[in-house]
Amino acid sequence: MNTLDQHPSADGLWTDLQLAPGAAPDVALPEGARAAIAVEQGRIAWVGASRAVPARFTDAPRHQGGGALVTPGLVDCHTHLVYGGQRANEFAMRLAGASYEEIAKAGGGIVSSVRATREADEDQLFAQAAPRLEQLLADGVCAIEIKSGYGLSLEHERKQLRVARRLGQAYGVTVRTTFLGAHALPPEYAGRSSDYIDAVCSEMMPTLAAEGLVDAVDVFCERIAFSLEETERVFKAARALSLPVKLHAEQLSDMGGAALAARYGALSCDHIEHLSPEGIAAMREAGTVAVLLPGAYYTLRDTHLPPIEALRAGGVPMAVSTDHNPGTSPALSLLLMVNMACTLFRLTVPEALAGVTVNAARALGLSDTHGVLGVGRSADFVLWDVREAAELAYWFGRRPARIVVRQGRVSFPSPPGSGQVEGMQR
Repeated sequence: MNTLDQHPSADGLWTDLQLAPGAAPDVALPEGARAAIAVEQGRIAWVGASRAVPARFTDAPRHQGGGALVTPGLVDCHTHLVYGGQRANEFAMRLAGASYEEIAKAGGGIVSSVRATREADEDQLFAQAAPRLEQLLADGVCAIEIKSGYGLSLEHERKQLRVARRLGQAYGVTVRTTFLGAHALPPEYAGRSSDYIDAVCSEMMPTLAAEGLVDAVDVFCERIAFSLEETERVFKAARALSLPVKLHAEQLSDMGGAALAARYGALSCDHIEHLSPEGIAAMREAGTVAVLLPGAYYTLRDTHLPPIEALRAGGVPMAVSTDHNPGTSPALSLLLMVNMACTLFRLTVPEALAGVTVNAARALGLSDTHGVLGVGRSADFVLWDVREAAELAYWFGRRPARIVVRQGRVSFPSPPGSGQVEGMQR
């Protein structure tokens, strides 16, 4: 297990770096100039041209970048990383012709993961989630959202959220926890969805928030999940606790959830394949991020594309995420999602890279600390074994992250000499 205590400090001066476009919006480099980043006590103290390093950093320990491309640490802003078991059998069912809704109605889907999650204790859930997290970290992820939603009771939702917090502490990665108690109707509440929403709002959410386990609140608003009225009840309860909201919106149909979420100032609306013009207008007005999840689109063999051009024209920021979950997006590479966002959704390379950095950070309420390189921010950045930023979207199946600086500590996900950049020194 490659945990926090195995990583050295990144403090010092990182030199001879190729700054990716948009990585440090406050820094203007002469054309062709190499960049440097100074790190002090785990935070970025300066960013600029290698030839213009302030005198105060001249005696700092040196880290030679060898011309590597540098970007902010990647942000995976929508995952369901902590759960029990897996659902490869449902993948086979879909290949045989079963729909998402048919699988759910037959007792599969989310409820099958609920059974496996309830049967596992915290240590077992941690042991199952840790290797999944390690895969994402090796891809350059420095901040990640982890939702609950496979417990569907106070005891088991608490268990998921506690494991999410443990993962952040053990691996030195920024984890934002999202309470998704309104993910599906648990078996013991069959036919009583209103009663279950009462439990989510009056018991689960206040207790878990008081225990410091909740950073945001999410709902699955869909025909097979929860109605607009039930969603709004959850949002009102979240507002009473001063918790920001997010929404699984318009994935399978246009429920009007995005417009509702925007009225509550939602951080993001996610999936949004069936998003309406009214929803786009509401999101633009509220500053809500559209989170694109190409892994689920691909796995479900969907053909209804999100309204990318309308989002672009409306100035709605677009993020990209793995949506890692056992049923519809068992994805363990954020860079693969970047490629899919470009090939399936026709994002440009700059849009896709912004989607896993600055816009993804915004979708988690982390705009002040993550997503770009700047003075005072957490030292979270990646040195890549590539010559140009487009390669981060171009390759799939390759992991070009040579050095990842995460929360001011250094990780080496790639062995020496594994990539293209020559002269890289540790």
